[in-house]
Amino acid sequence: MELKSLDITIQNLIQAAVKAKDQAYCPYSSFRVGAAVLCENDSIVSGCNVENASYGLCVCAERVAIWRAVAEGHKTFRACAGDFKASCGACRQVFAEFNMDLDLYMVKPDMTVKKVTIRELLPMAFTPEDLKKERI
Repeated sequence: MELKSLDITIQNLIQAAVKAKDQAYCPYSSFRVGAAVLCENDSIVSGCNVENASYGLCVCAERVAIWRAVAEGHKTFRACAGDFKASCGACRQVFAEFNMDLDLYMVKPDMTVKKVTIRELLPMAFTPEDLKKERI
């Protein structure tokens, strides 16, 4: 879908994600990623990927955005925007913690967008509800 066909709030979310790419710290991969989350109160919090010489300590843009939002007091998210290369499994699991029906707007380099939900990307996710179920 075309960016201009989307609601202005979603357009702003996507623009924030694209802009966040500029802040990426990626000296090893040179693969810049930006993401942004839309909070319940319509505020937008962005994040970028941050690499580390100890590769296991690298963190994805999507998790940075969620963690920044949580640190600012947000716990309910309506949408996320990020690179068209769909979020990794760890990021999907972090999204699932908060909202399985979260809309994810994946942005292509030509600024066209594909919308999916976390439920579609991570079927059979482990969620907080699973911790409430009877243990066998």
